[in-house]
Amino acid sequence: MTTTFVLIPGAACGSWHWHLPAAELRARGYEVVSVDLPCEDDAAGLEEYADAVVAAVAGRRRLTLVAHSFAGFTAPLVCARVPVDLLVLVAAMVPLPGEAPDEWWAATGHPDAQVRRAGRAAQKAGKGTGAEGVPEAAVPGSAADPFFQDLPPDLAAEAAARWRRQSEKPAARPWPMAAWPEVATRFLLCRQDRLFPAPFLRAVAAERLGVVPDEMAGGHFPMLSRPVELADRLEGYGRATAAR
Repeated sequence: MTTTFVLIPGAACGSWHWHLPAAELRARGYEVVSVDLPCEDDAAGLEEYADAVVAAVAGRRRLTLVAHSFAGFTAPLVCARVPVDLLVLVAAMVPLPGEAPDEWWAATGHPDAQVRRAGRAAQKAGKGTGAEGVPEAAVPGSAADPFFQDLPPDLAAEAAARWRRQSEKPAARPWPMAAWPEVATRFLLCRQDRLFPAPFLRAVAAERLGVVPDEMAGGHFPMLSRPVELADRLEGYGRATAAR
């Protein structure tokens, strides 16, 4: 049975932000489900985000969930509801029981106030450019852009234009799980990530998951900057899990 990779976007993002590695994995013969979450719906919280993923994978087996950024809050909820072989966190947030996403930044000791404001502005407004209080990040792909600084200018501009409005509701409510799910978990960080710097994520992964993360080059969106390398990583994880 072929592994199905389930690609879950972060805040204010959609399936388009996964389109390059999705195409790469399909070309290699894998099943791919790229999910659009109801991020613009002010009635939808994390439970409804999990509902969307569960509905998208209905009837499928051999699932590898791949969660980017804010999806670190959603993917474990899915693992508690459907059989999952592997959870891969890519430059992702790792919650603790009862912790709201809005509280995560301070609770983890995120080191950069300006980047933190940019990240929160994107989560709340769905804007990749011109976030209030972060004027230097107004140009997608610029050295100050915490999201797309390593993308070609045209791709960076399109990625920013594809931001969706992100409701504040899921960030305001506590993470409802009592513990991390009993599922094999891999963590992949990006060494040039400006939103979640590598030393910061190494500490988060160690303290909250007890793991040493894998690392690759790139900024916060490796699915756009290095889709083939990311597909290689995911394929390797899937093969190692299937061999157990």
